[in-house]
Amino acid sequence: MKKGKSRNKRKKTRSRLLWIVIAVIAIAAVISAVCVAGMLATKENAWRTPEELLVEYMDHIPKQEYEEMYAMLHIEASGNVSQEDFVTRNSAIYEGIEVQNMAVQIIAYDEEQMTVTYQASFDTVAGTISLENEALFLKGEDGYKLVWDDSLIFPNLASTDKVRVSTTQANRGEILDRNGRVLAGKGTASSVGIVPGKLENREEAIAKIAELLETTPEVIEKKLSAQWVKDDSFVPIKTIPRVEEIELMSFSPDEEVLKENERHEKLLEIPGVMISDVEVREYPLGEAAAHLVGYVQSVTAEDLEEHAGEGYTANSVIGRSGMEGFFESELKGQNGCRIYIVNSEGKEKEELACILVQHGQHVQLTIDADLQISLYEQFKEDKSCSVAMNPYTGEVLALVSTPAYDNNDFIMGLSSEQWTALNEDENKLMYNRFRQVWCPGSTFKPITAAVGLESGTIDPMEDYKVKGVMGCANRHVEEETLIKAYLMAWNALVENREDFMEQWTEQLQSENLLEGYRAEKFIEYTDGAEPLTEMDTDFMLKTLDHIKVFEDGTLLVVFLDGTEIECKNEEE
Repeated sequence: MKKGKSRNKRKKTRSRLLWIVIAVIAIAAVISAVCVAGMLATKENAWRTPEELLVEYMDHIPKQEYEEMYAMLHIEASGNVSQEDFVTRNSAIYEGIEVQNMAVQIIAYDEEQMTVTYQASFDTVAGTISLENEALFLKGEDGYKLVWDDSLIFPNLASTDKVRVSTTQANRGEILDRNGRVLAGKGTASSVGIVPGKLENREEAIAKIAELLETTPEVIEKKLSAQWVKDDSFVPIKTIPRVEEIELMSFSPDEEVLKENERHEKLLEIPGVMISDVEVREYPLGEAAAHLVGYVQSVTAEDLEEHAGEGYTANSVIGRSGMEGFFESELKGQNGCRIYIVNSEGKEKEELACILVQHGQHVQLTIDADLQISLYEQFKEDKSCSVAMNPYTGEVLALVSTPAYDNNDFIMGLSSEQWTALNEDENKLMYNRFRQVWCPGSTFKPITAAVGLESGTIDPMEDYKVKGVMGCANRHVEEETLIKAYLMAWNALVENREDFMEQWTEQLQSENLLEGYRAEKFIEYTDGAEPLTEMDTDFMLKTLDHIKVFEDGTLLVVFLDGTEIECKNEEE
């Protein structure tokens, strides 16, 4: 009996222990499940929301951070697109339309479908594009991932579609004279080009073309090696003057026309060379108005950087000098531009943005072209500047600087050698003399005389008995004598500087600003100055008022500060 009871007791003990173990395991399992669930919930709660991720994705676009965008994708759900294909597609479109200033506004988020509806707007080369779109997200191992396809770029964009950008070049405005005569406008020139696949004896042919076009074989080879060039491409090499048939048919053709025609014929004899007409900027007056009208050139990388946002492209021209530069903003106009989607057949599906072309304004000057030419012809061999004005209205009728260059040469293109020769010409052909400051000299005397007569300061009947004053012809004095007198007087002024300081100091306090200015300059000029041993014309014009010559041979040198120093003409 006792043994039976003992066995029953042990069975009950083992049974209790088993239930305790089971209970402990169950409790541990529950606790573990709760912990895991809690950790998962905490991790999920730590994920960034689809709305936040979408804004980040869109912010990468104007920064061209395509690799970062790709890292945010659910690759499998995005058709297993490769990073290379993704970057190529997105960069071609976004950079092609020049996306800037991206702004994104979240409209709604559907938690069940995990879709974000949003509004995006951004600036492009054709203006602002605004669109409403939808982005799909899926849960990944480490957070939400974006499902990408082409419609995320533009809602109606399919994988086989393309985004096109077309530009309509604005016509540059004309510069006209007062009668509507063209000073700068549309012209036609000849574009000499090469079709690479048709060249024979390539090296020899290119050397001959280079010689005729006054360029180098290296320049031609560089143009022919451009990535876009194919065997049947027309590759423009240089623009040259067009030969008009009517000019050749004239009774006595100009020598330059015959020479240019001969060049055209020699070029066309070379297999692979083609010549076509091309529209260019033309300056009908050439040298006669070169400094006044100026010229245009193709924009450089520096121009594009300096004028960013002003509508210039790599194909634009910009005014470099004269009226072309001064009225650049009025003349250049604004190119038109369209961004649109085409399908695989090249048919347009949708226009995304459009800016209409605005052609440049015409600028009409007060210049009279005939008078401009007439003045130029009279002074073209002289180093001079000439102006003709209407005295009643103040209108400038002609403005000429001579000698001059032909601004049409800049349109055809100058080689580095031609540019150097032009700038180093001893006649300074590029130097615009009417923009400099010149002493008018005796040409202004009729003005001062007229003022004197009008105001009654000068009596036209009075004999002032001035003999040989510079500019008066009633007494002849050799130029050498006047120079000697000036040098002698100036050196006396320098040597006795202290004697004049009191006078200059008083003049500095004068209410007459010009008198004070001159005194200040004379103090400056004479401070530590050495005696002059030879004539300095520029310095003389800064210091000398006039020289009076009297019958007894005495010369009175009058400086601009009012100082008078008497010299004796030893030749008398």
